[in-house]
Amino acid sequence: MEIIKNCIALKKELDSLRPLNADDEQRIMQKFRLDWNYHSNHLEGNSLTFGETKALILHGITANGKSLKDHFEVQGHNEALLWVLDIVKEDRPLTENFIRELHKLILKEDYKIDAITPDGKPTKKTVKVGQYKSTPNHVKTATGEIFRFATPEDTPAKMQELLTWYKESSSKDDINPILLAAEFHYKYIRIHPFDDGNGRTARILMNFILLQHNYPPVIIKTEEKENYFAALRLADAGDINPFINYIATNLNHSLEIMIQGAKGESIEEADDIDKEIALLKQRVKSKGPIISIRKSVDSILSIYDKSITQLMNSFCSKSKNYDELYFKSLKSMIIDNSTEHSTEGIDVSNLLNKSRFKISQLNISKIDLKYEHYTFKYNKVEDLFYKSIISIQFNNIHYYVSNHDGSIRYQKFYHDQLNEEEITQIVNSEIKAHKEFIEAKLKEVEDKK
Repeated sequence: MEIIKNCIALKKELDSLRPLNADDEQRIMQKFRLDWNYHSNHLEGNSLTFGETKALILHGITANGKSLKDHFEVQGHNEALLWVLDIVKEDRPLTENFIRELHKLILKEDYKIDAITPDGKPTKKTVKVGQYKSTPNHVKTATGEIFRFATPEDTPAKMQELLTWYKESSSKDDINPILLAAEFHYKYIRIHPFDDGNGRTARILMNFILLQHNYPPVIIKTEEKENYFAALRLADAGDINPFINYIATNLNHSLEIMIQGAKGESIEEADDIDKEIALLKQRVKSKGPIISIRKSVDSILSIYDKSITQLMNSFCSKSKNYDELYFKSLKSMIIDNSTEHSTEGIDVSNLLNKSRFKISQLNISKIDLKYEHYTFKYNKVEDLFYKSIISIQFNNIHYYVSNHDGSIRYQKFYHDQLNEEEITQIVNSEIKAHKEFIEAKLKEVEDKK
């Protein structure tokens, strides 16, 4: 077939570019592996999107709302691919034990699936990883007919026959790896040796054969599902050529990508940007909840009532410890450069109430909590005073709380309140700064003596 000749010509071009630059080879194989993981699992009904698959494999990020089984399938399939990509370098022979090991890696652990009894009743059966099927796994076709795979009793013998055929075929001098890989895939599927995971295993085994002969893997894309199964159905009807042609066409595409990568060119496909956007959205969603509250009078009042009031009470209570060292102290709240004062003798709650009323009338951008001390009683420096400030700023999405020198700063969403530890830390930083200020002034007096 013309497409096979084209694949052979592309393979020669690829071989002329070998050995590939290590970075280019890693870039190419990562693309193949991510596409392979997504499409092969999605063909079998896995619900993870490409972005979710990539996020899981590269970053360990799980997808909200998706089943644990779907995550296990992708992780198991990826482990199987890494294993195959590693041992293909060892020239390991393809054996029944190899296939059983591969099946264990893909499916990871035993589980139950829906099944139908011989008399047509729904039931459950256990899929045992690495073990051939114990009950029939025939399927009903679109026309309602039953398509029969090998029986459980015949499966061991059929698998021996398959491996014998493969060993004899692969040892021939004039072997064509493309024909060998495609035909092996079909013969394996025709047996359907396991209770589940046969499609994924078949595609990995086909690509193992191709990789052994220095071809890139074939990626059967999920949007090609109907064409893939149609080619298999034609093979079931006795004509395997359309299936071989289908595999060769997809191999041709993989060869073109690998040659582009070997030349250092972009290997991005037309739909890759869509995949990258899907991945980006998944990564964004994994970073935290959707922002449901933005800046408004109501959201600022909520922060004021539940956080700022507590912060101001703590700030004033601790700052008051310094009052006896000064002749005068003044508590104030500055709202967008307009000051609300609370002089000595007036309770802090009065200041808080007056300030809250003002905030309720405006969409403000800043609040400063200020505690000032005037004229230090025990220092000969005239009119010595100290000012402590805690600032709260508001933008559309966040509010920020910081101490006077900016060394402590909290960024919060409007649905998040300050916790007790954060309030204590920011208040204590101001109280400690005042303490260090007094100590420095005392040292100045002592040094003058």
